[in-house]
Amino acid sequence: MKRRIMIGLGLDCEDGHTRITRGDNFSLFGGSKDTHEQMQEHAIRVNEALAKQGISLDKVSGQQLADIHCKVAERMGR
Repeated sequence: MKRRIMIGLGLDCEDGHTRITRGDNFSLFGGSKDTHEQMQEHAIRVNEALAKQGISLDKVSGQQLADIHCKVAERMGR
């Protein structure tokens, strides 16, 4: 069975640190400390929204997922 995951890639790291975070439904790589933390928060909130709607990442439609990402970004002020 194929499994979907969200992948985050931060490209603004200038401090030499390698940041990798894996969680339910996501893997995040790179970024500055702030960028990586924002990616973590965003991924966690997307997972919470999916759970609240009773939808798994494997079953959500592309449009539903895009809508969730947009709503999460708006709530986070982005």
